[in-house]
Amino acid sequence: MAETFVIAQGGGPTAVINQTVVGATLEARRRFPGSTVLGALHGVRGVRDGRFVTLSDLEEDELRAVAATPSAALGSTRDKPDAAYCEAILKGLQQAGADAFIYIGGNDTAGTQGILSEAAGGRIACVHAPKTIDNDLVENDHTPGFISAAEFVAGAFLSVDLDFRALPGIYVGIVMGRHAGFLTASAAAWSLDEDSGPHLVYAPERAFERARFIEDVRSTLGRHGRCIVAMSEGVAAADGRSLVETLVPPELQERDPHGNIRLSGTDLGQAIERILAEDLTGTRARVDTFGYLPRGNVATINETDAREAYAAGAFAVEAAEKGGGSVALQFDGERTVCRHVPLEAVAGKTRHMPADFLYADENRVSGACLDYLRRLIPRKYAVAKPFA
Repeated sequence: MAETFVIAQGGGPTAVINQTVVGATLEARRRFPGSTVLGALHGVRGVRDGRFVTLSDLEEDELRAVAATPSAALGSTRDKPDAAYCEAILKGLQQAGADAFIYIGGNDTAGTQGILSEAAGGRIACVHAPKTIDNDLVENDHTPGFISAAEFVAGAFLSVDLDFRALPGIYVGIVMGRHAGFLTASAAAWSLDEDSGPHLVYAPERAFERARFIEDVRSTLGRHGRCIVAMSEGVAAADGRSLVETLVPPELQERDPHGNIRLSGTDLGQAIERILAEDLTGTRARVDTFGYLPRGNVATINETDAREAYAAGAFAVEAAEKGGGSVALQFDGERTVCRHVPLEAVAGKTRHMPADFLYADENRVSGACLDYLRRLIPRKYAVAKPFA
């Protein structure tokens, strides 16, 4: 079996992605004494360029310190390899003497592993280990990184709701999530009661209409005296185009190497501010763009999330023994377990929130959604409802 493992990180960092690196490193060392574990710097770019660190040379306490640190310790990349790039990656793996390549990331990462696996023809075991705060990998109940980010969002919205009970107005928090609204929906996980915010949740799974948005906000103000809104940065109009594409001038739009329009800036927030100012004149309103803050916050690294991310890395070594594939976190009714699934089951696919996670006629999360979220992130803090 494999004696040289190469590990790389792809896509956006998370609070626990380094747990997966260390889980794989220590498991490889446990199963195969004397094995070499190389960490590629900045994802597949490092593999292509032969830039590695020897993780297996580090003492366990050093590795454990890395595991407990947020962000991507090896550096990441959003490069989208074409056929020629994949050939260069494969050459880099061969030059490194790799028997197995573990690539930690989302569905684009799984897609790259699928291409490499086919090109390698069984000579190198290509394994995809899951990572994404968007929680949008099929075959997974939830993904490493999501729980910690969701806890940040849940705590932020509980705090904002208390703030706006004291000084009423409109609050819109824009949360990361390109195609799936799980992270945005987590804003409701720690709500205290039916009067609590977020009162409105706008996710990519449902088309956004300006007139309906203003109607919803006005109605909520009348009912609660304030309106707390959680909005995914990936919300789209009825034609399927993101609001950033419809509201931001084309010359100011940016795209990543995968062709995805940049959503993580403040453009959407500024556009929502203008809509509120124009359509609800004179109402106190605040729009915040959470941006990268939830995804790697050292203060909200969830213990369960860290443990599961580590387990996913360790299980990736087992998957390498089976010739490759993707690691999936699945819920067996009592606990989360790691399972081995084919790369093609995950690559290039997007998991959306189930239809019953949002009420059919309202932009609010349902009881089914709250049950799911509260299983993953039960509320940590006991807070009192304000008198007013």
